[in-house]
Amino acid sequence: MTPNTKIKNRRNTAAAVQPGTEAAHQWPEQLSGDGPPVQTATAAPARESAETEQAFSFDVAIVGLGYVGLPTALAINASGRRVLGLDASEARLAVIRSQEADLLDSDKARLDVALHDPSFLISTDLSLLARAAAVIVCVPTPVDAYLVPDLRILRAACASVVEFAVPGQLLMLTSTSYVGCTRDLLAVPLAARGLIPGRDIFVAFSPERINPGVDAFAHEDVPRVVGGVTQSCGDAAEALLKLSTKLVHKVPSADVAEMTKLAENIFRAVNIALANEFADICQTLDMDVMDVINAASTKPYGFMAFTPGPGVGGHCIPCDPHYLLWQLRKARITAPVIEHAMEDIAGRPHQVVAKARTILSERSHGLTGARILVLGVAYKPDVEDLRESPALQIIAELLADGAEVAYHDPWCPTAPDGHGGQLQSLEDPKLWQTDLVILHTKHTAMDAGWLAEAPAVLDTTYRLPRRSNVTRL
Repeated sequence: MTPNTKIKNRRNTAAAVQPGTEAAHQWPEQLSGDGPPVQTATAAPARESAETEQAFSFDVAIVGLGYVGLPTALAINASGRRVLGLDASEARLAVIRSQEADLLDSDKARLDVALHDPSFLISTDLSLLARAAAVIVCVPTPVDAYLVPDLRILRAACASVVEFAVPGQLLMLTSTSYVGCTRDLLAVPLAARGLIPGRDIFVAFSPERINPGVDAFAHEDVPRVVGGVTQSCGDAAEALLKLSTKLVHKVPSADVAEMTKLAENIFRAVNIALANEFADICQTLDMDVMDVINAASTKPYGFMAFTPGPGVGGHCIPCDPHYLLWQLRKARITAPVIEHAMEDIAGRPHQVVAKARTILSERSHGLTGARILVLGVAYKPDVEDLRESPALQIIAELLADGAEVAYHDPWCPTAPDGHGGQLQSLEDPKLWQTDLVILHTKHTAMDAGWLAEAPAVLDTTYRLPRRSNVTRL
């Protein structure tokens, strides 16, 4: 059996419509395709299916059509492949079909093409997984209120993938998780079914590299890292990725690929925390941290600019490092640099509220009864994503302290207030009489010129021009 022999360009063919709980598995060398089948006494028989590697209806199935999965599906479809998109939410599919999904303009154009392409199908029917030559899992991996990884969505998705797996498929995780998750959630349960990775089926991990709201790099221009459970698994996954990505970097194992993603986001977390610390230091020494960062950025080597801010949101930095810290706790290993960085990031929204209190106090006004406008609540510019946004914690704390809070964000028409209710975005923030404006997120098209006339502005973005009414965090 050879990997990916049936992933074809549809234009040239007739298209048919707790970590470590498992013992480490050393897959034998014959799993690359040579040698007799490995018998497992407790193994269940592989699912019988009319669909085999000779007759897959889809080249690739994407499980999870969110901020990562949908652009991935569109990029693969644009490369000329038959794509099946699967999501558990009918509401999400309705948003996609109505072309209201939060996408870059380039991906919106691809979606319009895909929705009129008979070789592109979106569905909630997970049994269709058996009809795909390759399956890519792109589901969220959040943390709970106690910063413990919440693996329920990932476990459920992988269980479905294993349930409907058939010989000859390539199964690939992209969701960020702990080191060993590909083995624990795919390879081991597949082997229990009698589908041995590297012999009967191919299993790999390739971390997603999607930057929501930023179109500086096209999907196909971003290099991808991939590692397989066996060498042949890695080869199969590399071949798949090369269909829609110009450069693929294969690493020795799925574990290395998993750690690579954690390293990428922990690097960012630590450097953002350092930038926040420099901002505090520069304020104490009566200088502008942006003057320092801009000056250091002129060095063409050995320095990468990170900007301080009100905290970090989204699906990566606030969550991903905790997957490694959680895993390390079992081994009684500490990671003080990472731990301190995450503590700093988590504490920034509270620091925003404290600074707001100070600004109002200097104007002979307390937080109680103060009218405060939060400008921009998405976790980053030009997205409608509120996940882990520091603005939500800031709003909740201000309300708890007795302030009257409103917000304006053209990307986010509603936002939770942290106390069981919902706030509505103001249509025209200039008309709302305010004691203090907190600039949290500056979207590209957002007018900020009127802030020059606001009574007081707390700039958490460090991007507003210096004015007498502007205070930086």
